[in-house]
Amino acid sequence: MPSTTTNRTGMMGVCALAGAAALVVSAAPAQANTEVDRPDYFTSAFSVMAVPGEVIDSDGEVAPGEEGATGDFMFWVNSDTDVICYEITLDGVTGEYDSPAITATHIHEARAGEPGPPRIAFPDPQPVGDGPRTSEGCMQGPFTTGVEDDDGTDRGAGFTLDRIEADPAGFTADTHTEEYTAGTVRGQLMQVPLDGVETGGGGADGAPVSGAAAGAGAAAIALGGLALFLLRRQRSAV
Repeated sequence: MPSTTTNRTGMMGVCALAGAAALVVSAAPAQANTEVDRPDYFTSAFSVMAVPGEVIDSDGEVAPGEEGATGDFMFWVNSDTDVICYEITLDGVTGEYDSPAITATHIHEARAGEPGPPRIAFPDPQPVGDGPRTSEGCMQGPFTTGVEDDDGTDRGAGFTLDRIEADPAGFTADTHTEEYTAGTVRGQLMQVPLDGVETGGGGADGAPVSGAAAGAGAAAIALGGLALFLLRRQRSAV
């Protein structure tokens, strides 16, 4: 009898520890895709200044996000190897993350004022609390979002980064929380200079710039994002 009681007690302790470990694992931030090392070079770079007033719902109706919140997204792309590096800072965002996707922080294929499917899911910036939240790293395709089309295909399946380079304005970045399921902040991708040279369409550093990119509109966009890009590049060149 004594030995039976001891074994049962020991087993209960093991089960309790296993249960606690399971809770710890389930509470850890979800990882969207395969994390990789920073590549030797990039083919393009993009910045996003995300604000609550740009958020819309799945029907394309205005659905303002969290008042006072901001999102600072910086992306570096190597479309040759399908690697995207990211630095994301959320400020003024409160509450827990919430999304049907693997994580709640995404790039969607959507123009300003339009809804669109998630194509890349990033690790959610941490820590959850009252202060700024940050996330950084690099990921390589194939990309998975955890959200499926009607035919059961993941909405990240088959997506490649050269599509962003071909049409940055056709993509938006955002993050979602329990209170703001449509999004807390959102903003369109804006191409910025890469080592002082505008690149696009998968071109390598120093490649010829397309006629559209050489226009006055593209020049204004590049100048507008230059200060942010240089600051981010300085922080990342380690």
